[in-house]
Amino acid sequence: MKKEVLEKISALIIASFGLVAALAWNAAIQEIFKQIFGSTSGIIAMLFYAIIVTVIAVWITIKFAKLTENANKNINKLKISNKNIKRNKK
Repeated sequence: MKKEVLEKISALIIASFGLVAALAWNAAIQEIFKQIFGSTSGIIAMLFYAIIVTVIAVWITIKFAKLTENANKNINKLKISNKNIKRNKK
């Protein structure tokens, strides 16, 4: 029970830091848009901003998913290799 509670609290803390980082990036990107396009109060500018951020978020998510998949494959290969080494020592 304690382990589950600790894991959940840990996940919530990590998610909270992720939210803080996302909000910081949001503010930074909005300032960049203001510098490039002027005021971001117009609906067209806001839609353009939302589309650009969404495309970037999807692209990054796909890249990290592939990176994680490759890392998991490499970990599994190492586990199999370690098992074979242990068998050969016996």
